[in-house]
Amino acid sequence: MRIAIAGLSHGHVDWFFNRSGKSDNVLVGIYETDQALANKYAKRYNIDQKLFYNDLNKMLDEVKPEAVSAFGAISDHIAIVRACAPRKIHVMVEKPLATTFADAKEIQALARQHSIYVLTNYETSWYASNQHVNQLAEAGKLGEIRKVMVNDGHQGPKEIGVSEEFLEILTDPAKNGAGALFDFGCYGANLMTWLLKGEKPLSVTAVVHQNKPHVYKNVDDEATIILQYPNAQCIIQGSWNWTFPRKDMEVYGTKGYALAVDATTVHQRLAAGSPEEVLKLSPRPHPYTDPFSLFASVVKGRLKQDEFDLYGLPVNVTVVEILEAAKASASLNKTVFLE
Repeated sequence: MRIAIAGLSHGHVDWFFNRSGKSDNVLVGIYETDQALANKYAKRYNIDQKLFYNDLNKMLDEVKPEAVSAFGAISDHIAIVRACAPRKIHVMVEKPLATTFADAKEIQALARQHSIYVLTNYETSWYASNQHVNQLAEAGKLGEIRKVMVNDGHQGPKEIGVSEEFLEILTDPAKNGAGALFDFGCYGANLMTWLLKGEKPLSVTAVVHQNKPHVYKNVDDEATIILQYPNAQCIIQGSWNWTFPRKDMEVYGTKGYALAVDATTVHQRLAAGSPEEVLKLSPRPHPYTDPFSLFASVVKGRLKQDEFDLYGLPVNVTVVEILEAAKASASLNKTVFLE
């Protein structure tokens, strides 16, 4: 697949270059307006300077990619889709889909109008553990889902040493949407909407805080979101204050429970009289080995997405609706009810 990159400031872009030569994708162009940043990446990965552009539309017209992967600010996603959609160029963005619900709905409308795919990449979409838990739920082995707890985050972006460019995005509420609330709250919203096959919560309640205002003066670094459904509740904890990095999920049903501890480890108990089992799963197979292989498989028609796929627009538009409601809830100090 002929793929171009839009932006180099998001730290996950290194994953793309580190996968170079390990997939069938061909890099045909890089859009980046920061010349110093472009030079840094050209030197780091020995990239031909002819691939770089500082004008997105010019790049799209000259190199004619089949797909674009966006690695800039979250707030830039809408502009990239506006440029790509009329040209029938598919897009994959890093999580979350957008910083506002209005942008998310416009992205969805553009994708439908121009018949393109817009995927949202989450690391947890690659996890065999989450897939196993979902399969248990679909098979009825957990019973009806009653409570879900999703914990995501790390010690803080500055503490773990992200680049200056990425830190600037993450700590800018206009570019990132919020702090930990958007950065890691989005994972739980994505997983819960997927587990419930697109169902929206009745209400969203959120509390945010700055435990480290001297480090993160403009955004929250601690966030808890409660999603209430007719018969289930989800508690999402997104934090830049965890002792260690974590991305785990607990799903409790009327018959049993399953805990996705990491990408390949599940603890499960499926009956009242049975002991807890610990399963060690194999990683997901190709094309789920990396998001770019998956992106190519979807674009080329080798992989058909489920209606409520973790990468897909139906789930991820709802994710942004939840995040926007959570942001409003925290600001207003009250529960927000969704229409």
